[in-house]
Amino acid sequence: MKIGVVLKVLGALFLVLAGFLAFPLLIAAAYDETSALAFGGSMLLTGGLGALLLYLFRRCEADVGHREGFAVAALGWVGSCLLGALPFVFSGEPAFSSITDCVFESTSGFTTTGASILTDIEAIPRGLLFWRSLTHWLGGMGIIALSVALLPLLGVGGMQLFRAEVPGPTADKISPRVAETARLLWTVYVGISALEALLLWLGGMSWFESLCHTFGTMATGGFSTRNTSIAAYDSAYFDTVITIFMVAAGTNFALHYALLRRNWTAYFKDAEWRVYMTLFGGAMLALMLLTWLGGEYDSPWTALRYGAFQSAAILTTTGYATADFEAWGLVVPLAPMILFMFMFIGGCAGSTGGGMKVGRVWLLAKLGAGELYQLVHPRAVRPVKMNGRVVPPEVLRSITRFFILFMGLFALSVVAMSLLGLDFTTAISSVAASIGNIGPGLGNVGPTDNYGWVPMAGKWVLMLDMLLGRLEVYTILVLFVPELWRR
Repeated sequence: MKIGVVLKVLGALFLVLAGFLAFPLLIAAAYDETSALAFGGSMLLTGGLGALLLYLFRRCEADVGHREGFAVAALGWVGSCLLGALPFVFSGEPAFSSITDCVFESTSGFTTTGASILTDIEAIPRGLLFWRSLTHWLGGMGIIALSVALLPLLGVGGMQLFRAEVPGPTADKISPRVAETARLLWTVYVGISALEALLLWLGGMSWFESLCHTFGTMATGGFSTRNTSIAAYDSAYFDTVITIFMVAAGTNFALHYALLRRNWTAYFKDAEWRVYMTLFGGAMLALMLLTWLGGEYDSPWTALRYGAFQSAAILTTTGYATADFEAWGLVVPLAPMILFMFMFIGGCAGSTGGGMKVGRVWLLAKLGAGELYQLVHPRAVRPVKMNGRVVPPEVLRSITRFFILFMGLFALSVVAMSLLGLDFTTAISSVAASIGNIGPGLGNVGPTDNYGWVPMAGKWVLMLDMLLGRLEVYTILVLFVPELWRR
């Protein structure tokens, strides 16, 4: 492990983070809020730390290997979550009187989870609301992926870093140079974000709210500026626009890039995207029928509107809400259970969504079906394929190990939350919503509740789950392997 290289890259990352703090500073200053001072102090500390690390390790010019890549990814996210909490700490707001709550809100933002400790969101200054939404947007594509584009200026490579951070079973390169790959991904990300913000603004949202909700949508995060989330607007137009962009955010961004290159069939040729859309369409229709026939909504079109929105919000792990879907269980118990199962699936590989990813779940299902076929036909050779190509055995083994580890950590976290006094429904759904980076769950952390009441120890358990889920488990756990740190 080349510690100097790791610290140098972290310095660059923290400088980038300090630069983004200028945006909420301007918002706070524009609205004449005292939180501007909090952002100014946070910028100085974050930027000063970054500059210090860059200066001290300026002579380190070795390539980033796989060990350094994992260390930078994990420590970069942890450091960003801690430094990102500074504006909340310095704000003096009563809602952020606890250091734990400040770090929880920041971690939930950067990991695009969207779980909040706030009870009255609309009472929070706009600068702080903008920052918590901006942490979503940065975490969505990956603040580290952004820094990859800067690594050539520092004399270090970045492909190992890119592999460690980009969500999904593999990190396909759009171009041979990883810096160019990062730039292309961010160009697509910024372009789609700008389009959504424009559509929301044209629909009647203020520019401030359109930006905040765009950040939450494209990052599949879920922080809103309203206490009742998107339901506060009661607008079919907003519901439709946000649903479409949530589905887009849960799609592999390489497919969006392919469309820009006029590859009109890229989506339909991708097996994972077809499964993803089948799951979304099936859940949308199922929820429509269940809520309409169950008497929750009078019109099938109204039921379709709410069913589509909540299906997209949970499958893509965005976590926005237009309805109290937990209350649907009082009429049709199957409805919230469908959404609960979606918490474990998530979006496509290469998207900003959380969860285990559609591709992994699909390959696990095909692997299970293949084992059953093998029992009936012991001598048959039936390889697992995806997109017409045989999936290598080592990839299948990796996915199987990931699934076992993911579910094992989920079970341990549920036990921990239960020992802290949470009821079973709340314990299991709070962990599922955290490790899946979703936000709202069931029980006392449902779509109309918050996480402010969770015991302090429970919040730290859930923060660890958020990081494990966002960095796909291994990137965090590898920090505890002694061999990683040996030279």
